Amino acid sequence: MTTTDADTATLIDLVANEVHALEPVLVEHRRHFHEHPEIAFQEHGTTERVLKALTEADIAVRRFDGTGLVAEVGPAQPSYRSGLRADLDALPIPERSGLAFASRTANVCHACGHDVHTAAVLGAALALKKHERALEREGTAVRFIFQPAEEVVPGGAHTVLEEHALDGVDRMFAVHCDPQIDVGTVGLAAGPITAACDAVHIMVTGRGGHTSRPHLTQDLVYALSKIISELPAVLSRRLDPRAGATLVWGEVHAGNASNVIPSVGEAHGTLRILDEQAWDDVAALLEPTIHQIAAPYKVRVEVRHVRGVPPVVNDSDAVSALRQASLRAVGTHSVVPTRQSMGGEDFSWMLRDRPGAMARLGTRTPGGPTFELHQGDLVVDERSIGIGARLLAVAALVRPIQG
Repeated sequence: MTTTDADTATLIDLVANEVHALEPVLVEHRRHFHEHPEIAFQEHGTTERVLKALTEADIAVRRFDGTGLVAEVGPAQPSYRSGLRADLDALPIPERSGLAFASRTANVCHACGHDVHTAAVLGAALALKKHERALEREGTAVRFIFQPAEEVVPGGAHTVLEEHALDGVDRMFAVHCDPQIDVGTVGLAAGPITAACDAVHIMVTGRGGHTSRPHLTQDLVYALSKIISELPAVLSRRLDPRAGATLVWGEVHAGNASNVIPSVGEAHGTLRILDEQAWDDVAALLEPTIHQIAAPYKVRVEVRHVRGVPPVVNDSDAVSALRQASLRAVGTHSVVPTRQSMGGEDFSWMLRDRPGAMARLGTRTPGGPTFELHQGDLVVDERSIGIGARLLAVAALVRPIQG
């Protein structure tokens, strides 16, 4: 359960109004991030711009080793501390949006909305700093975590944990752009809202030869095709179907001539699972199953299963805080239900360490087109920046009921 008292309610309104005043600045920051995207662990310029904006506002900042940073406002010894997280990195894909502030970096763009997340958390920090004395009176601190490398495995959430950036934090919040819902709405649900996501790499090697004499070779293309087709089927029978396990291959490479059996072949895919327990169980099942499928063909198989991220599991009290924040600072009809998706998000590692929740931030212009994340033509309604900042800043002020 969560609560606000009269003083906190007044502070909430002041902070929400502060964000309103900051919105033109936040849009400017977001457009700069969008125009100058940087891939995972290379977010030097983005880190510098965030650092400069925070330090100019007299907010204490600590840089991570490499990229990313953590900042805080409020008393040094609070009775309650919340955390707000943003991710800094872009994706290695070309932009096709046609925006005036489109990416200037070839084959890199913000196709997942991290530029919006970063601007929103920056806005929350700047707004809350304006009312730091009120935070000190209430004994409330807010920590702002700007993490690198959400889009890779292992990702920047591990950096956050290794840097002890969650130490002393009672509850964590984040937003993620959702181009499937209208700007002005916030998707909320308790429990798991994303899937676990792992990388699977298989390399098959064997004696190659002429396609007219496959019996004198180890026909690894055929063996690889059996693994590709049979492994997802086996997993569907060995794991509880309610776990929602799905293995999809994105890259397959073998050979370069139609009449030659090659000696090396590879397949790369992603394994996504809705259930956290099944995600823990699959590690012991995957590699033995692959070897059993390949055994009749006498090929050598190397398996690299990289554990990626667990599901994001939203704490119900944290969702309640986000709901209160949305109703107060976004609109009385702003909250909409959301379903668990098959996407992965490394905020999940932080929620294994601390309770918290992620909200889905509507970015679709009402009546406009529906875009997809991780596509170069993604366009977001920039009103979502201020909405995200208000939502996070206000949620940070809503305390859990003690006892």
